[in-house]
Amino acid sequence: MLKVDLHIHTSDDPIDSIPYDSFTLIDRASELGYSAVAITLHDRQLPIRELAEYGRDHGVVVIRGIERTIDGKHVLLLNFPPAAEQVRTFDEVARLKADTNGLVVAPHPFYPAPCCLRGHLDRYADVFDAIEVSAFYTRAVDFNRRGVEWAKKHGKPLVGNGDVHRLWQLGTTYSFVDAAPDADAICEAIRAGSVEVRTAPLSTFHAASLFASLFVSEFWNRPSQAHGSLDPKREAG
Repeated sequence: MLKVDLHIHTSDDPIDSIPYDSFTLIDRASELGYSAVAITLHDRQLPIRELAEYGRDHGVVVIRGIERTIDGKHVLLLNFPPAAEQVRTFDEVARLKADTNGLVVAPHPFYPAPCCLRGHLDRYADVFDAIEVSAFYTRAVDFNRRGVEWAKKHGKPLVGNGDVHRLWQLGTTYSFVDAAPDADAICEAIRAGSVEVRTAPLSTFHAASLFASLFVSEFWNRPSQAHGSLDPKREAG
């Protein structure tokens, strides 16, 4: 079983301010026993050739990824070619998916933010291969519950992801996948449901700290970022 996280942001992100680079992420993932990670920048697919080599040296498969904005909603596109940066509609995602071994995951679909899928998940259910269980929740407040119910109703597997914006988040929520350590094999196994979620809620203190950190980071970086927003879940997404 492979320990994986398929929703991680790094300092290469064009929108969010992240205090660690991709090599530091791989170092930490290796320390925590991860077998694979996906770096999913907002609307940019990071070239991973050098990172993939670095990951192999540290026992970590680096999967191509992007958190693409489709019709104003966030969608995780994993193991897709660079053309994933150009898709703008769900129909285009479906066509790209038909020609590749890419995996389409619904990130934090029912969180209370404009970027979250909500009704689009019903409208384009066939496009999605899996539903994310996001690490950003507490025992008292958990917007994953509706996503879990939706996945059960529609026969979709769940994938645990950290939606990592601060390195300490790595390891709070993740997945075990029954697959060979290879991007294609990992995506195929998830599609087939050979995936188990491991998750623990954040403490109120850690959730509040993360909220505050993202808010302050966005405030200071807002003048230089055309896509800036003070919506905390957008920054956590």
